Amino acid sequence: RPWHLLDTLRPALVRDIEARTETSSAGPLTDRPHAAVHASVTSVHDAQIHLGEAAAIRPGAVLNADEGPIYVGPDAVIHERAVVRGPCYLGPKTHVKIGANVEGTATGTWCKVAGEVHDTILQGFSNKSHPGFLGHAVLGRWCNLGADTNNSNLKNDYGEVSAYAPDEERFVGTGRQFAGLFMGDHSKCGINTMFNTGTVIGTNCNLYGSDFPPRYVPPFSWGGAAGLTEYRLGKACEVAERVMARRDTTFTEADRTLLEALFERTRAERAAHHG
Repeated sequence: RPWHLLDTLRPALVRDIEARTETSSAGPLTDRPHAAVHASVTSVHDAQIHLGEAAAIRPGAVLNADEGPIYVGPDAVIHERAVVRGPCYLGPKTHVKIGANVEGTATGTWCKVAGEVHDTILQGFSNKSHPGFLGHAVLGRWCNLGADTNNSNLKNDYGEVSAYAPDEERFVGTGRQFAGLFMGDHSKCGINTMFNTGTVIGTNCNLYGSDFPPRYVPPFSWGGAAGLTEYRLGKACEVAERVMARRDTTFTEADRTLLEALFERTRAERAAHHG
């Protein structure tokens, strides 16, 4: 289940970054000739900070590798006044936006990260481009969170978080005190969206509204707390094609076939949860 990825996220980041880099990076961060590091950048434990080809660290950024290594991929950018605390893996072309606070997090290729993000996995081409909190979360590919989206990752009673398991058609214990948002590929939410602890959002959902959406939203759902309707397959594919084109990626017939199959497979789920 997706929340199990969080159980080993930090040690896995340390292990994977060490395996990828093999040796410590030599010299101060500002002396890395293959990257552009501004003189005003603050860095701690430079030997554990690894910069890919053409990576850029902008003025006033802080990179602290005291608690684990940091890997900044090729063409990735850490913008002004952003703070990155290891362990962190920031994939190629990822942008950590101005003033962001990121720790214990892994991003795939070409993600955008802003606000406070910790102990989170964002797979490739997903965006959290604005202020808001995202913690102990797992997002698939091609997700987009609107401005000031927040997730809760801790219950008020500090108890175990439960989350919906579609294969069992019920909520199950995660074994975790901290668990936030789990979102499938191509799903999106509007500005000021609030997600409760242990919320599971299926593939290709479009959510909005001023209250918490349900803690389980089946694939191809449209709406929010006020109610859910079916997200039409044709429209979902049209949006996916448009979004992918912005990142120089083609929406293929294989992509369409996969979404069509998932749409058909989850009809009963939508019927049960849309009410």
